[in-house]
Amino acid sequence: MKYLCLVHIDGEAIGKLDEAQGKDLDRRSIEYDAALERRGKYITSDALRGPETAKIVRARGGKVSTTDGPYAETKEHLGGFILIDASGMDEAVEIAANIPVGQYGTIEVRPIMQIDLDRK
Repeated sequence: MKYLCLVHIDGEAIGKLDEAQGKDLDRRSIEYDAALERRGKYITSDALRGPETAKIVRARGGKVSTTDGPYAETKEHLGGFILIDASGMDEAVEIAANIPVGQYGTIEVRPIMQIDLDRK
């Protein structure tokens, strides 16, 4: 079953890393993804630019409006994601608990909902 691990990072904590620490975190993150891939658990992942680069899009009644994101001032913000294939929530949580950047924020684990157009 697929699970999306949403990586919410504490920008202040990440901002305190020096260049060497930042590169080490990047290296460990890439290595962790590669290890998950070797186990057949990795589907894809990516990091996101800061929330100040986001746009909130609303489409209502045929009209589209945009505002600068994010919705609320928070200490943590969505910094990236890892889509995994796990046997269940317990394994998904075990995988999420070891995501290196998780030590600078939180990981939200959500099962992917399968949409069935033929459901009755």
